[in-house]
Amino acid sequence: MKMKIKKEDTVIVLSGNDKGAKARVLAVYPKEGKLLLEGVNVRVKHMRPNQQNTKGGKIHKEMPVDYSNVKMLDSDGNPTRVEIRKEEVDGRIITTRIAKTNGKKLN
Repeated sequence: MKMKIKKEDTVIVLSGNDKGAKARVLAVYPKEGKLLLEGVNVRVKHMRPNQQNTKGGKIHKEMPVDYSNVKMLDSDGNPTRVEIRKEEVDGRIITTRIAKTNGKKLN
């Protein structure tokens, strides 16, 4: 799956328990169509004691969110769809991401 959202982008969650949350993308999993967001979809995992964690206990872990449940934020902070434009500069083809809401480039 071709994903228009990249690592370090800022997105807004459209559905689920964290609806409306703005978060930074930590990782992208294109084969599964999922994103790992900072502070979103946090679950509690009970860990057994092991060599790295001698006490064990509860660990709060962020789980991936489906790509269809988030939207990019443009430079004004509004949710937007992303358009990919290909331009030829000096004989090279350069792809740029453009926000559909205001037509500005996305970082």
